[in-house]
Amino acid sequence: MMHMEEQKIILVEDEQDVADLIVQGLGEEGYKVIHLGRAEGLEQLLAKQDVALVLLDILLPGTNGLDICKQIRHWGYTDLPVMMLTALGTPENVVLGLDNGADDYLSKPFKLIELKARIRSLIRRQQSIVQATQREAQPPKDTFSYGFLTIDDYKKVAYCEGQELNLTSTEYRLLLLFIQSPKKVFERSELLDKIWGINFDIGSNVVDVYVNYLRKKIEKVTSKKAIHTVIGMGYVLKIED
Repeated sequence: MMHMEEQKIILVEDEQDVADLIVQGLGEEGYKVIHLGRAEGLEQLLAKQDVALVLLDILLPGTNGLDICKQIRHWGYTDLPVMMLTALGTPENVVLGLDNGADDYLSKPFKLIELKARIRSLIRRQQSIVQATQREAQPPKDTFSYGFLTIDDYKKVAYCEGQELNLTSTEYRLLLLFIQSPKKVFERSELLDKIWGINFDIGSNVVDVYVNYLRKKIEKVTSKKAIHTVIGMGYVLKIED
């Protein structure tokens, strides 16, 4: 496993002032940031470098960050954490990145403290997966069910009324948390802590965006309600007869 001072992050960002801010801020955290102004050369760089995470702007000259994200997965880097940076802040636009293989997103303008926290969370999550794989060649087959929802945590697949849900890694972890504690009301701060590893107020609506999009994916399959908003408190998985 890489130590933090050895961790390398590739940043694909054409706005030089934004890139300078990120390179300096992450450098202070001990990361080595390799900056590309364009997507050209990314495949060769990934092949040569031991990279911990890719930061990818959506709006790039001559190409689209969403297509580059798909290419990264096509090149075989299925487990490499990818975070999208986007000025397209509406949920409908943001989730395009998630559907194209990204693990997380951050809308511009963003706070450097939130970027650092989200990066730590993604890298820590990936390292925990690697450690679990190394400890157990054959992990136990865990299945969780509640109402019409089922999760096979061995295969990392979720189902709604028997139909497989196409979830991002973050959406999957969110649904797994809900299904392991049905009828429990999760406050936004608790979801930030458990899913993103952020234990302070980041002033962001990232929880609401992910919950709403997860809810929409479920409701595409069934007309029944599963994830409910508890006004002033948070969210709960509750299926009523």
